[in-house]
Amino acid sequence: MLHPSYSDLMKTINNRMSDDEEKLKSRYSIVIASSKRAREIIGGDEILLENGRYTKPLSNAVNELYEGKIDITSNN
Repeated sequence: MLHPSYSDLMKTINNRMSDDEEKLKSRYSIVIASSKRAREIIGGDEILLENGRYTKPLSNAVNELYEGKIDITSNN
């Protein structure tokens, strides 16, 4: 089970976005962003979490998204 849940993560990310930014409408964006960040962590990038680190790179990536350490942006 993933914590935070996808729906909680999506709400948190959308609340941080400004009104002129396109809101997330699908979990796909979260999955892609999390997997890219997890691959960066596996490749040696520093984990940006201050309050604890997890054993799995994907858990670290999801929690970085949740805490606002990284953002999802759209490339139109």
